[in-house]
Amino acid sequence: MQNKTHSESSECCSHEHHDNHNHNHDAHHNHDHGGKFILKNEIYSLILIGVLYVSGLIFEQQLHNTHYSLGEYLIFIPAYLLSGWSVLKTAGRNILRGRIFDETFLMTIATLGALAIHKLPEAVGVMLFYKIGELFQDIAVSRSRNSIKALLEIRPDYANLETGSEVHKVSPEIAKIGDIVIVKPGEKNPLDGEIITGNSQIDTSALTGESVPQIVRVGDTILAGTINQVGLLRVKVTKLFHESSIAKILDLVQNARSKKAETEKFITKFARYYTPIVVFISLVVAILPPLFIPGATSSEWVYRALILLVISCPCGLVISIPLGYFGGIGGAAKRGILIKGSMFLDTLTTVKTVVFDKTGTLTKGVFQVVEIIPFNGFSEPELLELAAKVESHSHHPIALSIRKEYGNSFDISEVTDYAEIAGYGIRAKVGNKLVLAGSDRLLHHEQINHDICNVEGTVVHLAVDNIYAGYIIIADELKPDAKAAIQALKKIGVERIVMLTGDNQAIAARISQQLGIDSYIAELLPEEKVSAIEKLLSPKGKNGKVSFVGDGINDAPVIARADVGMAMGGLGSDAAIESADIVIMTDAPSKVATAIQIARKTRTIVWQNISFALAIKTAFIGLGILGVATMWEAVFADVGVALLAIFNATRVMK
Repeated sequence: MQNKTHSESSECCSHEHHDNHNHNHDAHHNHDHGGKFILKNEIYSLILIGVLYVSGLIFEQQLHNTHYSLGEYLIFIPAYLLSGWSVLKTAGRNILRGRIFDETFLMTIATLGALAIHKLPEAVGVMLFYKIGELFQDIAVSRSRNSIKALLEIRPDYANLETGSEVHKVSPEIAKIGDIVIVKPGEKNPLDGEIITGNSQIDTSALTGESVPQIVRVGDTILAGTINQVGLLRVKVTKLFHESSIAKILDLVQNARSKKAETEKFITKFARYYTPIVVFISLVVAILPPLFIPGATSSEWVYRALILLVISCPCGLVISIPLGYFGGIGGAAKRGILIKGSMFLDTLTTVKTVVFDKTGTLTKGVFQVVEIIPFNGFSEPELLELAAKVESHSHHPIALSIRKEYGNSFDISEVTDYAEIAGYGIRAKVGNKLVLAGSDRLLHHEQINHDICNVEGTVVHLAVDNIYAGYIIIADELKPDAKAAIQALKKIGVERIVMLTGDNQAIAARISQQLGIDSYIAELLPEEKVSAIEKLLSPKGKNGKVSFVGDGINDAPVIARADVGMAMGGLGSDAAIESADIVIMTDAPSKVATAIQIARKTRTIVWQNISFALAIKTAFIGLGILGVATMWEAVFADVGVALLAIFNATRVMK
């Protein structure tokens, strides 16, 4: 009964069923991407630099007293190049590309200036501690990536393609629709498909976070990326690899960082203007005081200007803010919530209205016949048989439940002149009888005389040759956590919770009361849901943003129209993956509140980092100009602030 309803009306039909800044760390972030071996090399490199640096500090006086201070240069210059080469290289490359004012430029000018005025230990110290900071940052990024990498690791590596009597191991991309693949126990299912031979249990935890294995039999659909645990399965491919749910999710994960939050965009712009201003102020500090202040020496004020450059590096901001959002996205993925970009995390923090679809979202969408009420001389078996036959072309859960209840096979050629009446039901001939099946509105639309209108429950009314034949009641269960989901949203301060449904007023009222939903709009056709959500959207978000949570099949237009669209159980639905901003992979409505809480925590941590970094830097800039702060304090103000901000950002993963 797609695109029609059965007194559940249209709900049944609806199935209620971006960054070129790169932080300029590209040259010195390599160690995270190459695994443990490269990380080990970084540690060895730091040990060597540390030995040179400590030796230089211990014997600084003796080395300084050598001819032309040659000993001092022989120790500190190699340490400087080893610790700062990636910074120097990045700064040089960016200057050649016309991107002069960034943190690597500030570091380079400050440390080369320190070398020029013979402050060798300070120059090496800045680069060494910056390198240590970079290493900690990469470790933090690696940790926050782990849960997202788990998704990338579920990409199937090969498929056992059956060709005649032989089986060949091939890339999943080669398989075509209709091909047969063999999935052995312990192997990943390589493609979306239908089981044609075998029964088994499959582990879906990598996709959904659900730890309980799913039992599958012949005729069931299984998704790429799930793991076959027990029996041998022969699977007929139903989607090409690049069209499979897992391929689309992998693409989303890899591109999630391109959708930047406004805060990230602000910091990128801030750094673009902030850095040249700092360089200008440093020049003023280096040049003007010796000209106008009696007794002021150029070397002293150049040193202060260099300190100012180091203090002013925006690394703490430029690193920790994207890391905070990345941690938020990673923390959400760990909980079975796929967020497509940090901009949606920001929007979630201002959500004041959450709108739920009903079937498949708050309810299981698993229907079964609970009552058959015949009229006008028809019997229960006769009514059920007619309903099963007229529904024979539909794959909707309600149609499947009626056919399952009937249980007998029949010749599908008995059903002719099949036609769907959008938003109402079905008209078809069963043998020589003209049968109508659908909602109460269908009966009114076709002017069928009947006494029963408002029946509580999901109802399929039937008429045979324009005579009312009776109705069948189908029940749908609430999801176990549906009530807890509504309570959690109210607890975290969501002001309005609304349910949109194609079901009749009586059912909508009952479900709404059971769950504690604030209001509902019932008897909606699919296209009317978009109008309903538009009325709930406040102008320019004055009363907060609106999130819509649907099952992502026929709800795709509404999901796309909301400020934040969430799809439930989106792994089975291409529409969900493409239209939604957030995919709740565990199919649990309680995850909506979890997503909002993660977003709020992320935003709090991001603004803590911004406030902390700016406050510390402002204080130390003042101390640097006054001559109170030395290059060591400058190192703390730069690297120390960055490290503290990084450690704070990783809290969002917990």
